Amino acid sequence: MLVTISGPPGSGKSTVASALADHLGYEHVSGGDIFRGLAEDRDLSLEEFNELAEEDPQIDRDLDRQLRATARDRDDVVLESRLAGWMAGEYADIKIWLDAPMSVRARRIAEREDKTPAAARAETEKREDSETARYAEYYGIDFDDLTIYDLSVNTARWGPDAVTDVVLYAVDNYEPSSDEGPAPIEDVSYEF
Repeated sequence: MLVTISGPPGSGKSTVASALADHLGYEHVSGGDIFRGLAEDRDLSLEEFNELAEEDPQIDRDLDRQLRATARDRDDVVLESRLAGWMAGEYADIKIWLDAPMSVRARRIAEREDKTPAAARAETEKREDSETARYAEYYGIDFDDLTIYDLSVNTARWGPDAVTDVVLYAVDNYEPSSDEGPAPIEDVSYEF
């Protein structure tokens, strides 16, 4: 089974994906870890690497290609990234969207990255605006369109264990539908 966990920065994707993968005995593949690794390889901060990605679409496309290949080629995986549900397309068995208000997400990011909430918020808003524009241009993705997801959870309402329990319940009780839903990303006229 392939489970995708998607959502904006600070929504709890990594925490929930890791706990879910541990519980299910699945592999956890993180798009954020891949992106951070690529930034480190170039000795750039995330903000600097994101700015480079604005100028060089190949960075996003390479990451997307890796996520798509993981979805296509591996079983028993929790695939986690901002757009994992879109990138996995028809290969995903269940797609989960996690979110929280910006104030909550900025606080979480500030704690994780040892910075002020105001700085975390400014960097996150800039990053989200950039990614929203790039992915609309590349693939026609509307970040506000949650219709591709099977479950959407506001992670500000519950702690990590409770959110994981909600997601685990959904995964354990998931029954595939015959609805095709939106076209998978590979059916869009853009290439990875």
